[in-house]
Amino acid sequence: MKTSRTRTPLLLAGAAALALTACDSPVNGAAQASGTPSATGAVPPTSSGNPFAARNQCALLDQILSGAGYPKAKPSIAQERKACVTQKSSGGLNATNVGLLLQEDQRYDSDIKNTAQARSGSLGGRKFVEDPAELGSAGQCTISMSVQTSSRAIITVTGGNDTAASCKTAEDLATKLDPLLPKG
Repeated sequence: MKTSRTRTPLLLAGAAALALTACDSPVNGAAQASGTPSATGAVPPTSSGNPFAARNQCALLDQILSGAGYPKAKPSIAQERKACVTQKSSGGLNATNVGLLLQEDQRYDSDIKNTAQARSGSLGGRKFVEDPAELGSAGQCTISMSVQTSSRAIITVTGGNDTAASCKTAEDLATKLDPLLPKG
């Protein structure tokens, strides 16, 4: 019988990947999450050009994972208004975590952590950057896709120790996500 203890480290790794990817520049030496409420609790103004205003990240993640055996996606602890995660166990301690983050006003090619191994490309005319083992952990891969001029959709896959397999899964999901995102 599996316990939540075996899944917690993997969920935390996925949430950490989304949290780190979701940071703007440092503020007073500490990363400031983009699009989060300020210390006063005020919600930041919504950009009138938000390409994701009519989209729900959890519904999109559920749609691209349909039929793959994942439970319904839930808002991420790190950025519940912009990111969703889900996890599928494949027995024992092995589990695959998938996350989707939709960020307006963030370029797809910013905040690349593993620049030595990252590769850029195009998918259906949409530019992307694939960042394998982004946090230095084997088994993780992140794809950041360009959405309109200066926004991005980020898919993070974490599972096992096989980075190539995680990147293949992220690429497959990016292919499914591409037509569901705004063009331009």
